Amino acid sequence: MRRILIFVLSAMLVLPASAMVRIKDIASLQGVRDNQLVGYGLVLGLKGSGDSLRNSPFTEQSLQSMLDSLGVNVRDARLRTRNVAAVVVTAEMPPFIGTGSRIDVSVASLGDASSLAGGTLIATPLLGADGRIYAVAQGPVAVSGFSESGDAESLTKGIPTAGRIPNGALIEQNVPARFSNIPNLALELNNPDFRTAVRITDAINRHTRQRYGRAVAKERDLRTVDLNPPPKVSLTRFVAEIEALKVQPDQSAKVVIDERTGTVVIGREVQISTVAITHGNLTVRITEAPEVSQPTPFSRGGQTVQVPRTFVDAQESGGQLAFVGGTDLPTLVRGLNRIGLKPTGIIAILQAIKTAGALQAELVIQ
Repeated sequence: MRRILIFVLSAMLVLPASAMVRIKDIASLQGVRDNQLVGYGLVLGLKGSGDSLRNSPFTEQSLQSMLDSLGVNVRDARLRTRNVAAVVVTAEMPPFIGTGSRIDVSVASLGDASSLAGGTLIATPLLGADGRIYAVAQGPVAVSGFSESGDAESLTKGIPTAGRIPNGALIEQNVPARFSNIPNLALELNNPDFRTAVRITDAINRHTRQRYGRAVAKERDLRTVDLNPPPKVSLTRFVAEIEALKVQPDQSAKVVIDERTGTVVIGREVQISTVAITHGNLTVRITEAPEVSQPTPFSRGGQTVQVPRTFVDAQESGGQLAFVGGTDLPTLVRGLNRIGLKPTGIIAILQAIKTAGALQAELVIQ
């Protein structure tokens, strides 16, 4: 009987499989990052929706410079085309990418163009933070939004002045760095937390003691876990093994409120001390229904006038007193649903509970 009881208690302490996540999903290697690229270019082939050269002089200057480089002299001519738009091109170059690879680019209008649909980006150098050219972008722009207008009405959907070019940039040179030359190998947590860093360290050391006979991880702080790879082991293979390990991340108790959209997100660790809550909604409705007063027939000096009529109605709903409190998220949600409130009411109640000191969590209002 004692053995059965011990087994039941140990089974209750086992973490659910859904709560375990891979280390690669909550942490990344320190120093291994993307590099941002930016460039300035021209989109051609627009159907009269490009920049007006009078209001966008930089577009005209860029067009003249491009034609000069192609052997066409238009310096003394006054250009009037509306099929060209000046754009800013951005991209992110992944780490350790090789020369000749392709990456996606984003294109956004810089002038007063109304749409980039149907346009083609001409060769645009993309520069890094050091001012060097790392890629060249070119190709047709894919735009999801559209804008159409007539004499009396216009219709716009999405953002027609921004688009993307899949695989639109060709890498000309890569960043001079190699994965095997990283001086200090460390994992950096996406959401810094002391307990999560300790759990990652323990999971890595359990694995390496069984496989390599030594511990290789040590927590530095709430954000970083230092790694000391075992000798004679491929660094790529070692990192792949570490990233596949699963741990249960910890998180601080937070309630995030977005008052603009009425969104309320309650974390799993949020607790509310038992409180009594009453919430009522006061609705005041004012209706204007003016009437027309006309003089009697054959009356002298009578005038037709407008007589104001105003109806005011006030209604107050709710007002029920309910107890809300819980040690876990399901109990808390059931308590809030018992009152039967809309998101705006829940937001007001959570703010009041925090003021009363009964909300044992951080309240984040966006």
